[in-house]
Amino acid sequence: MIRRFLCLAVPALAVAGCDALGGGEEPVAEASATPSPTASASASGTPAPDAPTGGAREITEETDTFLFEYAYPQEAGEEPGLAAWLDERMDRQRATLEREANEGRDEARDNGFPFNKYSSSTVWEVVAQLPGWLSLSAALDTYYGGAHPNYGFDSIVWDRENRRALEPLALFTSAEALDSAMGDRLCEALNAERAERRGDAVEPQPDDPYQNCVALEDTNVLLGSSNRRNFNRIGVQIAPYVAGPYAEGAYEFTFPVDEAVLAAVKPQYRSAFAVAE
Repeated sequence: MIRRFLCLAVPALAVAGCDALGGGEEPVAEASATPSPTASASASGTPAPDAPTGGAREITEETDTFLFEYAYPQEAGEEPGLAAWLDERMDRQRATLEREANEGRDEARDNGFPFNKYSSSTVWEVVAQLPGWLSLSAALDTYYGGAHPNYGFDSIVWDRENRRALEPLALFTSAEALDSAMGDRLCEALNAERAERRGDAVEPQPDDPYQNCVALEDTNVLLGSSNRRNFNRIGVQIAPYVAGPYAEGAYEFTFPVDEAVLAAVKPQYRSAFAVAE
């Protein structure tokens, strides 16, 4: 399943590039869109069909009710199947935005209050490009009429041989196994950054998620590389409202792959990873 991580300020997505991970997926399904056969096949591990390849794509559409932006890099556009996969997601996101914006406009009109134009922006970039893999991250920004915009993260790993999109965590035996392999590294890094931003030490509280550690399954995981041969970096992005309030911002960390992390990789994917030197 493809997952998306975004902050939610009302009921109703920082780009990590190659340098961010020392080199140079899947998201929460859209709430109301029905996946196309292409998307369903990719998410389930069935190879995606070939599609005409091109280069980078950048779409901007503005109407009276919404602003829609979507972009991906040349490396993605030239991958057989990946461009079609990204285009299908683009179409679903646009359709969802248009529907929600129209509903918001009508509600505002019916209740006699101003309508603020909705917006959605998704910008994909390359995290790492290996012989058999393309790791991508996305910066996601939305506005659905609340007090402020929302933002968060997305990521996938494109399996070039099998032409399918995978959630980065799907390359590990489980999210819990990777959590265990990383030990206290994420928690220690997060609490140190929290303390710096808050000006006070973090004291764990049983019922306060803003004081406690964050599980990897509640974050956006990126696979990076410093050697362009293997994945040897693990990136972790934490959206607002997960580890702290919106005003505190997002948290982003990078950790080297070590023997413990390597042991948590599924056997069929282990050759794609290496311990960081």
